[in-house]
Amino acid sequence: MSEARNLKSVRLAVAQTPVRDDPRDVEALRDSGREVRALMREASAQGARIVHFPEGAICFPSKFVMSVDGPDAVGPADWDRCRWPVLHSELAAIAELAGTLRLWTVIASVHRLTEPNRPHNSLYVVSDRGEVVTRYDERLLSKTKVSYMYSPGVSPVTFEVDGVRFGCLLGMEIHYPELFAEYEKLDVDCVLFSTSGTPGNTAAQAQGHATVNSYWVSLSVPSQHSVTAPSGIVAPNGDWLARCPADGSPSVAVVNLDDSSEAAADAVTYGRPWRREARAGIYTEHQVNDPRSEDRTAAF
Repeated sequence: MSEARNLKSVRLAVAQTPVRDDPRDVEALRDSGREVRALMREASAQGARIVHFPEGAICFPSKFVMSVDGPDAVGPADWDRCRWPVLHSELAAIAELAGTLRLWTVIASVHRLTEPNRPHNSLYVVSDRGEVVTRYDERLLSKTKVSYMYSPGVSPVTFEVDGVRFGCLLGMEIHYPELFAEYEKLDVDCVLFSTSGTPGNTAAQAQGHATVNSYWVSLSVPSQHSVTAPSGIVAPNGDWLARCPADGSPSVAVVNLDDSSEAAADAVTYGRPWRREARAGIYTEHQVNDPRSEDRTAAF
């Protein structure tokens, strides 16, 4: 059996916030920023070192609002409709507060590119010094997103907080197990998944990805979807350790990602290392040459 992994621990907060869909609405952008910062303060008060927000935490632009053929039809997005200066000022205020609170903050937003390129749909990773240290861009986009709205990203992203390694996924990427397997190979301890909706039983899929990869999964969703699938954190054994209220309220749930805890120890110490050995080809030396093995029609 493989040797146990080095035990790690960090305190993580996952948030659910109201997600608005019109980037032309200045007051709505301001409201979103204020709500994000209020939850950052709440997470900090509960001792969190890192807080994780849903897709579209400041705004998730509607395909109909943005469409040049809208509002009744979907067409190419007109990104000049976005109030970029307001969006940027809210993100800057969030980064500043992250530094003040000494709180790592993972916040979703549209990332503008050089025209005429479409923007990315992204997760910014802001350090406890208030600096953007990396950014994840959604890679496997929906048909509408890739056809009319965004440029896809090209690579996975990892970062570390207090020795705990995180990976990021976004949007509809919960439906692609190969992305979660990729992060297992990159030796992450927790995947942060942000979404604007919960189609296809997202919560159950989050539990499945956590279990088969033996790592933590943080699921962050808009508060308006919390009745069916509130934000929460899944342990490496597949159990929900904490979930936000299922009542539509903006909130955070905070837990220690502790590899020595009952919910993680067996999966991290034994399950994950054993699966790595199994995939590395340890069965080859035990395989046999036997006619009764090769003959699939051999009876009994």
